Amino acid sequence: MLETKTYDEEKYRDQISTVDSSGKRVWIYPKMPKGKFYDYRKYVSYVLLLILFGLPFVEWNGKPFVLLNILETEFIIFGIYFAPQDFYLFVIAMLIFIIFIALFTVVYGRLFCGWVCPQTIFMEMVFRRIEYWIEGDANAQRRLDKAPWDSTKIWKKTLKQALFIGVSILIAHTFLGYIIGIKEVWQIATDPIGAHSGGFIAMVVFTAAFYGVFSVLREQVCTTICPYGRLQGVLLDEDSLAVSYDFERGEPRGKLVKTKNKKQPKKSSCNDGCGSCRSACTSALSTSLETMFSDLKPELKPQGDCIECSLCVQVCPTGIDIRNGVQLECVNCTACMDACDEVMVKIGKPEGLIRIDSYNGIVNKTKSIWNRRVVAYSLVLVALMGLESFLFLSRSEVETLLLRTPGMLYQTTEDGYISNLYNYQLINKTDKVVDITFGVEGMEYIVFEPVGAPPTTLENAVTEGAVFIKIPKGKITNRSTKLEVNVYGDGEIIDKATTTFLGPTK
Repeated sequence: MLETKTYDEEKYRDQISTVDSSGKRVWIYPKMPKGKFYDYRKYVSYVLLLILFGLPFVEWNGKPFVLLNILETEFIIFGIYFAPQDFYLFVIAMLIFIIFIALFTVVYGRLFCGWVCPQTIFMEMVFRRIEYWIEGDANAQRRLDKAPWDSTKIWKKTLKQALFIGVSILIAHTFLGYIIGIKEVWQIATDPIGAHSGGFIAMVVFTAAFYGVFSVLREQVCTTICPYGRLQGVLLDEDSLAVSYDFERGEPRGKLVKTKNKKQPKKSSCNDGCGSCRSACTSALSTSLETMFSDLKPELKPQGDCIECSLCVQVCPTGIDIRNGVQLECVNCTACMDACDEVMVKIGKPEGLIRIDSYNGIVNKTKSIWNRRVVAYSLVLVALMGLESFLFLSRSEVETLLLRTPGMLYQTTEDGYISNLYNYQLINKTDKVVDITFGVEGMEYIVFEPVGAPPTTLENAVTEGAVFIKIPKGKITNRSTKLEVNVYGDGEIIDKATTTFLGPTK
């Protein structure tokens, strides 16, 4: 039969699971999860880790396939070069990412955190598994932490921390490879420290940061630091899908207890007619009925499927009880789903007591992800993606900046021309070298005279130079003349630049 308990449904809101009543941190020892969802997460993590560690080594036409060099404002994404002048594309891309995250959260809750977020992948699929391998499961880790510092404990703790530091170094080098390129990282790692002191300091800082996050902060990043968890509270609604406990089916909770069958009195074979057997029979019948109705009590008062095994709490990496409802600390890792499904199979109950579902799906048995917020976010997302696509496709391959040299006045030449000196920048966003010429349509009499070598672009780079623009004195009618200069590459117009030409007044 089932023993029931009374619960304070709001008590869990008074404090978070990782901090006790005195404000001291409670160290989380999650039980090692197992099950089909955990296997799916492992496969997803392996693919993402392979991409993360492999992408810096991929090159395209001799350049990194992905490079986010903030220091030198050089960005290459999927082999496409982006100059600082393309910053507006990054702004719109960031807006698209934010709207997508909001839309994804409205529909699927914090599923991104448990399955895709690098913090969760490294913590649960790398560092935590190293910990399980060295120290054992949750109970073994507790015993080891409480044990005195003998040779076994020193060896295990030293080995674990050494591996943690090694993995942190690997992660730091990989992330630095995305910023400065894997070749530069290799030079920093192999050359003497004095040759790349700045890079060496950066590696140490990155390593220390990752080690601190995954060995000390751990779930605190998800529960108290990451702002995305706070957004979840205002983005979720009753139709949002999230890891949820089916309280309609699971409540009221009660522990599963084995029922002992009472022995029935033996049937008497006496035939002496004294009537004592009739009394014994009546007593036996009464006892039998009492026992029968006692066994039927759970059926007369149905109990929920939750048997209070608390495995869903034991496997949670943030230490929450999912049965209290959707909480900010839940990262939707589905570990509790695997644990609960395993128990349900053992006691002969249907799986899915804890599952990915919405509040309306549990209470009203209705599932609909479409509402006004989803439609609004979707329309904004489509509009921003359309704008980003249009701007990306319409951007020029070579962008030109043409400005008059500061502090220089116009000059009058002996052959009757008025000349102005200009500085130019040619931002080549391709891997092609292009010879550049300038001209003004309809004003073929304007002469462009480069200073030094003729202007030529460099592949995925910025070229700078100077050029004199000369206009016959008789063609100048105003003090300031606006010019729209065509930039020709291999005989075709590849860009336009607008500038002003100063001349004498008549």
